[in-house]
This record gives sequence, structure tokens and C-alpha cells, in this order.
Amino acid sequence: MSGWAIARRHGRLLALGVTVGLLGTAASLAQPLVISDLIDAAGGGRPLAPVIALVAALFCADAALAALEAYLVGRAGENTVLVIRRTLTARLLRSTLSGYRRFDPGDVFTRMVADTALARIAITQSLSQITTNAFMVVGGIVLMAWIDLPLLLLTLLCLGAAAAVSLLLARRVRVAAADNREDTSQFGSALQRALGALTTVKASRAEERETERIAGLARDAHRSGVRVSAYSALLTPAMNVGTQVALTAVIGWGMTRVAAGHLSTADLTAFMMYLFYLISPLVTLFMAIGQFQQGRAAVDRLTELAEIEQEEDPRHDADPDPTGRGGGPARLADSDVPAVEFHGVTFGYGAEPVLHDMTFSVPARGLTALVGPSGAGKTTVFQLIERFHQPDAGTVRVGGADVATLPLDTLRGTVGYVEQEHALLSGTIRENLRYAAPDADEDAIALAVDRAGLAEFVARLPEGLDTELGDRGTGLSGGQRQRLAIARTLLQQPSVVLLDEASAHLDGETEESLRRAVAELARQCAVVTISHRLSSVTDADQIILLEGGRVRAVGVHGDLLADDPLYRRLAGTRLAVGGDDPAAGSGAAVAEAVR
Repeated sequence: MSGWAIARRHGRLLALGVTVGLLGTAASLAQPLVISDLIDAAGGGRPLAPVIALVAALFCADAALAALEAYLVGRAGENTVLVIRRTLTARLLRSTLSGYRRFDPGDVFTRMVADTALARIAITQSLSQITTNAFMVVGGIVLMAWIDLPLLLLTLLCLGAAAAVSLLLARRVRVAAADNREDTSQFGSALQRALGALTTVKASRAEERETERIAGLARDAHRSGVRVSAYSALLTPAMNVGTQVALTAVIGWGMTRVAAGHLSTADLTAFMMYLFYLISPLVTLFMAIGQFQQGRAAVDRLTELAEIEQEEDPRHDADPDPTGRGGGPARLADSDVPAVEFHGVTFGYGAEPVLHDMTFSVPARGLTALVGPSGAGKTTVFQLIERFHQPDAGTVRVGGADVATLPLDTLRGTVGYVEQEHALLSGTIRENLRYAAPDADEDAIALAVDRAGLAEFVARLPEGLDTELGDRGTGLSGGQRQRLAIARTLLQQPSVVLLDEASAHLDGETEESLRRAVAELARQCAVVTISHRLSSVTDADQIILLEGGRVRAVGVHGDLLADDPLYRRLAGTRLAVGGDDPAAGSGAAVAEAVR
């Protein structure tokens, strides 16, 4: 949905504000005529009190209607921004990963904050000002023509050149504004990139280099911003010159026509008042056009964001148990249906496939390990199970149901995922734990914390579970963040648990505790782990060896160690790395044991 479409949803409030503004403009247009009548009444000896009262009433009406218009248009603008931000937030959070990754995070932030503010001006304030001020200009010109057409033609001749220059400047404003929005987005993206990796920047002694690079982008944004300011600043003087020349010409020729008897003093006064009344609306009109041009660039960027590709979510009223086995994916452990099945799955992020005709299954209970060299497709397998991506060919099933047919809430409630790059949120430990299970009670939280080996750590904290964490878990060690992410997943009580390098940041003692917890969990549900540690693999009920996006072999540790050269090589190198478990031994010892 575009910004313009969202604005139409608040069209009634905006239309009411514009209507009130037009009524205020009508009150303004009536004032010179009434003042002209006041001059005639004074010259003709008629009572002045009624005319003065009418003028005062028009002034009060004009002021009251202007205030009401500003409130209504301002409220319509805030309503529009609220809906735009709410709509775009929902679309971003429900976007596909591939669609989202087409945008830089800093650019998305700029669009959501700065561009929405500019869009509010374009969609509501500028449109209102263009409408009311155009009405004021047209109405004033019509009444000036009614008073004296020759004077009007002279006025239009003077104002026409200024208007043409102003329109040209307004077009330049739009182009410069679009450039400025792009430059500002690049600056925001670069700043977010550097601050997001601040420790790496410091460790690499790259502060000066990053400062220079970001400063260069800031200079680009500065230059384009100055161009916007320059073109915008010229709009008012261009119109002022035109109106001042017109006013000078009207005074000179108007007095000549009065002296010749072709125009009365009252009419000349009214004409000059209309000319004065036109100065501000004309300037405001072209300023509003310039603002509208800037806002259009922002609306176009928001519309591009609104068109981001969305995840396809089957109807929520679809059959929750497509297998017909009673219980469906939510109760996998109650059936003999495999927890996860890949049937001829092929997938690629671009033209080149990452997975090739992959077929395997994971039982409803037990520990399954995915192993293989880097780039074998292990993490991609997890992302297809979670339906972060759709396979190009083949079928992925969870609990016997094609994941493409399952509502996302059902699928992702059934499958818990601990990522390799675990993300924690600002807030308390309790809030982080309950993120995937907001209704979890204290007993469930305590059990998850204990299973993840966090109970002793939490008990030592002064605020316990209510301890505040910084952004991305600042204040916790890598292992503590990892265990907290695991506890959060366990609290979800999934039927399938995906652990992507879950023990990567754990010491030997903590890993042993987690290994016991995983073994206990594997007796209740399906656990699939990616690990480069031999200690995690030797416990697996099933090991799936991947190579080049294909399933090379399936078996248990002893059989694969005896039969597969690639697995032997991995066992002797990568799988033994970080082996805090002394049973892992060296690669040479493993190979010798096989012989």
C-alpha cells in the first residue's frame, strides 16, 4: 500500500480541514470588499458601526477558521504518519529475508523515521496549503478583475515572470530533495555499520578511516542539503520581487486612473488590499509546491519499501493437522511421523543452487547432527525448515505436513531455532526469555533456565531475572548470551529444536551441562544440531554428512568414522577443534583408533 493510498484512508479528516480552510479564505476575500464599503460609507455619511462590526466578524472568523484548519490538517497528518509507520513496520517484519536484504538497514531506518515525517508534510500540510492558497489567489484575481480589469492585466504581467521562475525552482527542489534523501540514507547506513561493529573498528585501529569515510558521506548529504536549501530559499524572493514590482506599478497607474475618474478611491483601496492579500498566499503556494516536491521523493521511497516481498502465510483457518493423524505438528512426539523430512529439495540464493536434490528424514525423538565442510548447506537446511526461504524444487515436511501449507505461527511454534548469531534484545532477562512464549509462567521459566545451565548465574544477579540487558545482550559473555538464547527456545516448548553451533561459545564444563540438557531434551522431542565439536557429534542418534549441498552419508559416529574418508578428515580436524572434552582426543588418535 502506497503513502497516497494510506492518506486516502484519512481523506475525510483532511477534506474537512481543507473545507474549513476554504471558508477561512472566503472570509479573507470578503474583507477588502467590506473595507471598500466602509470607505464609501464614510464618504457618503452612512452609519459606520454596522460595517465595522461586519469587518470585525470577518477578522474573527478568519482567525478561528485558520486555527481549526491547522488543527484538523495537523491531526490528519499525524494519523497518516501513524498508519504509514504501523503498516510499514508490519510489512518489514513479515517480509521475506531475501526481500529485506535488498535494503540496507540504515536506509530502512532513515525511511521509517525521516521520510515518514517528510511524507506527512507532502500528503497533508502541503496539499492543504496548495488548495487553500490557490483558492485565495484565484479568488483574489477574479475579484480584482471585477474591480478593474486593466489594473489586473498589469498585475499579472508583473507576477507571471515571478511565477514561472518559482515553478522552475520548485522542480529543482524536488530533484535536489531526492538526491538529499539518498545521500542521507547512505550516511545513516555507514554510521550504523560502523557503530554496529564498534569493537571490531577499535581492535582494527580503523577509527580514523571510518571517520573519514563517514565524514565523506556526511559531506555529500551536506552538499545536496545545501542545494535544497538554496533552491527553496530562492522561492520567496522570486515571488517578493514580482509582487513588489506589481505593487509599485499598481500604485502609480491606479492613482492615474483615479485622477482621470476611471476608478474610485474605494475601489483602488480594495484592489491594493487584494494585491497585498495575494503576496503571502502566492509565496506560501510556491513554498508548498516546493515542500510537496520534497515530500513526493519521500513518498516514493516509502512506496518502494511498502512493496517489499511478503512471506506467504496459509490461511489461519486452514486444517491445523494436514496429516490427518490427530494432533499434527504440535504433537510430533505422540506419533511415529518423522519430525523433519526433505524430499528432493533443491535451493539457491541466486542462479547457483546451494542444495541439490537433498533427501533425508529426522525422527520424532532423538538427536540428529548435521556435519560437513563450510559451505555444505547446513544453515540453509535450517532456514528452509523454518521457511525463511522456499525451496526451488522438492518438499520440506514437518510432522508429515508440507511447511508451505502450515500457517507460520504453527510452523514456528513447532520448531525452535537457536541461531549461530544469537540476537538478544534490550530489556530484562525475563523479557528476553519470554519473547517467544509471552504467556510462560514462572515454573516454566525456571525449568528452561535450569536446562540451559543458567540457574546459578541468574541466582548471583542482584535483580535476578529482572536484570536489565543492553542492546544485543551487552553485559553478558558470549556463552551466557548463547545459553540465554537456548533457554528462550526451550521455553517455547517446541517439538523440533534446531541448534546452530549452540555450543560454540561455551567452556568445557558448561558445554557438558548443555550436552546433558540436550540429551534429556532429545528424549522428549527431535533435536537437530550443527556442530564442529566432536563431543556433540558422538552423542548423536543420527549423523547426516553434507558435502556440496548434497547428502553424502547418514549413520552414527562409529560407522561414519570407519567408512567415510571425509568424515574421518572432519573428525580429525574441524570436529575436534575446541574439544574441551578430553575424550575427543586429537585427529591422529582418532585415526589410529579406527585403524
